[in-house]
Amino acid sequence: MAILTGRNMVKKGVLLESFLFNPPFVASPIERIRDERVKHGFRIARSVITAGLTIAMKGKTEGNSQRSVAEESFSILSSWTPYLYINPGDHICSEYIGYFQHRKNMEDLGAGFIEKLATQNSIGDLFFKALGWESEPLHLLPSADLIVNVSPSPDLKYAHGISQWWQPELNLQCSKYRY
Repeated sequence: MAILTGRNMVKKGVLLESFLFNPPFVASPIERIRDERVKHGFRIARSVITAGLTIAMKGKTEGNSQRSVAEESFSILSSWTPYLYINPGDHICSEYIGYFQHRKNMEDLGAGFIEKLATQNSIGDLFFKALGWESEPLHLLPSADLIVNVSPSPDLKYAHGISQWWQPELNLQCSKYRY
């Protein structure tokens, strides 16, 4: 609800300072894969497929010079930078970690164009667009301050719980992502 509220307020011209604890990221939990090369390979493949489908969908509607709902929404949301509090042991939200790191990695590899297309869309949303039901990907954010709790988590219940964030000895990693 907090992400939806923040997104809707940005579209109305109001930037809310937002602190989002364990927000859901609807995608396959690639972040749970232990091997970094395999994880990176999956993300590259997903980006190439998503970017390819985006280009194919644009080609299908070539006569239409109007920007898609996803492109327009992503552009508007660029001015909003929520604080995302994430625990890698929480598979409900941990993909935000990989989502932002992968974007940076693709930029570093010189594949920023592919990733720009891929981050504005999701495969599921492109599927619905092909059926004529265009919507915006609700979990995709252009920018964020990512605060990751890398302290050990005994289980998913703890990793997804709010009480972890007020423990006295947290081990946090903070990164800023701006696009």
